[in-house]
Order: sequence, then structure tokens, then C-alpha cells
Amino acid sequence: MSTTPTDQQLIDFVLDEAELLDALRFDDWLALFTAEGHYWMPLAHGQTDPRLHASLLYEDQLLLQVRVERLRGARTFSQQPVSRCHHLLQVPRVTARDEAAGVYTCRTAFHYTETRRNEQTLYAGWATHTLVLQDGALRMRLKRVDLVNCDAAFGNMQLFM
Repeated sequence: MSTTPTDQQLIDFVLDEAELLDALRFDDWLALFTAEGHYWMPLAHGQTDPRLHASLLYEDQLLLQVRVERLRGARTFSQQPVSRCHHLLQVPRVTARDEAAGVYTCRTAFHYTETRRNEQTLYAGWATHTLVLQDGALRMRLKRVDLVNCDAAFGNMQLFM
């Protein structure tokens, strides 16, 4: 993609990203991030800065890679058997386009289910993708996941929403 992405291409990116996670294709998912990309899950509603306030998660490429390696590790007993997940997405909305900077934002309401053995956990919230055009392809600069109950006490979240 060497030209300005259409709204449909931005929407398809978000849908395809969730499909990679549901298929547990974490290496392909990691490849969607820019080198300076982050995965952020705020701890408070309306949180504006991940560095000045505590977050549930704020991970750069290195931390994301470590989590992926841990998920496939032979001695990762929390993944024996492997967790599975399912994203149920509302149609993503393109909420901002900055053609001059090549930055695009999509917001998607979701229900996310994570399961392992006989335990199933449901999360609900909104995902905001900040996308950039890099080397002719869309990449994530930021994926922000705002949970409806972000201030609740959570058990271990094994996978990525």
C-alpha cells in the first residue's frame, strides 16, 4: 500500500489483527507493530499518560517479545494446555486521519473471551489503534485497550486483547 489508506483498509487491518491473535499467531501479530510501538492497557478511565500513572500493561517491542516467548516456552506451566481466545468486535470506526503525518486512528468496541481448561474469562471494552503507513504497509504505533472495568482486580491475563 503506497498511497493513502482507505477507511476500509484501516478497518480491515483491525479485523485482521484480531484474527491473528485468535489464531495464536503471535509472531505475525508482533510484526504489525512499528519498532517504537506499544501495547497499553490503562488502569483508570480517561488515563492520558502511561508513564506518569500506573497501567495494567504498557509494553514495548522487547516486553511484547518476552511475553510471546514465555507463552510458547516448554516450562510455562500456565500454558499447559495452551490458552485460547476469541475477539468479538463491533465494526471499527475510523476516528482520526492525519494525511500529512500519515497517522490514522480506529476505535473498536469489543468483547474478548480467554479460556484455558474449564476456566473462561470475559472482558469488554474498546481498542484504539494508532496506525501509521511505514514502508508501504500499515503498522501499529500504539494499541490501547480500555477495559470497562479497568479498575477491577484481575487474575492473570495470559494473552493479548
